Amino acid sequence: MSTTTGHVIQTPSAPASLQSNDIFSAFIAGGIAACGAVTVTHPFETVKIRLQLQGELQSKQVAPRLYKGVLHGVSVIFKNEGPGGLFRGIGAAYIYQMILNGCRLGFYEPVRKGITTAVFKDANVQSLGVNIFAGASSGIIGAAAGSPFFLVKTRLQSFSPFLPVGTQHGYKNAVDGMSKIWQSEGLKGLYRGVGPAMIRTGFGSSVQLPTYFFAKRRLVKHVGMKEGPALHLTSSACSGFVVCCVMHPPDTVMSRMYNQTGNLYSGLFDCLFKTIRTEGVLAIYKGFFAHLARILPHTILTLSLAEQTNKLVRRFEARVLPSAVKEKI
Repeated sequence: MSTTTGHVIQTPSAPASLQSNDIFSAFIAGGIAACGAVTVTHPFETVKIRLQLQGELQSKQVAPRLYKGVLHGVSVIFKNEGPGGLFRGIGAAYIYQMILNGCRLGFYEPVRKGITTAVFKDANVQSLGVNIFAGASSGIIGAAAGSPFFLVKTRLQSFSPFLPVGTQHGYKNAVDGMSKIWQSEGLKGLYRGVGPAMIRTGFGSSVQLPTYFFAKRRLVKHVGMKEGPALHLTSSACSGFVVCCVMHPPDTVMSRMYNQTGNLYSGLFDCLFKTIRTEGVLAIYKGFFAHLARILPHTILTLSLAEQTNKLVRRFEARVLPSAVKEKI
């Protein structure tokens, strides 16, 4: 029976199927799950980025609307560029997802347990503040590590020979993009926009896993749902909606800073203020429904697949690792 005091809940820790004391195991499981999810949701990410860049620093009266929404964007890109247009940058997306979600799912539980043990002397205590901090910090680590791949992915997705929006870069692929950025801008160029990327991912990660686990506990306690795909699906959907609402404004800023050439924006706040001043406050929510169409299935697939892939990884470890190694995990 659980007891609650403030934001601290004395209850069993996060469900074991998404836990791992072995960071490497959780990293691999999280990365594989995210790659499966991004394969399905990548076209919506492409549409979202183009909607965010559409009418950049132009008033509503003069800004063209080449892409009028999620479904229109998908159909227009498919018609003019084919499936390849919708899946531009998918290679860089896979690498980024492996890094980001590997870190997000791999470091979350060890960070949470470490802090909880230090503060409450019991790793099983569930503290909302600690959970949010663990989620944010693990996401920020992943965002910083994977930022160059997200940069190239964004520039590849924004390119269109038929209906261009924003700055057009025309890279042949991710390797060509990385090479050209390195040659022209160096290491600083590869990490352009890393600040907003860390804030964006920190916001999203701070609520993703805590919301997921919170929803699972409440659904089990109040609705009577049992452990299984239905519970994972519902909890993931709740988490995905909250993530989208929290992270979309910094996501818009990040997309524009990643795609810029030169110094159109001097920094995060300069981009935010210029966007709002020129296009209105709702401009920071451009592409929100495309983002929601991406983040909901992506979160559902990532967290649901992570439940399964983590089990498979642990089974694999149990079969192939020596007993002495398993005792240390």
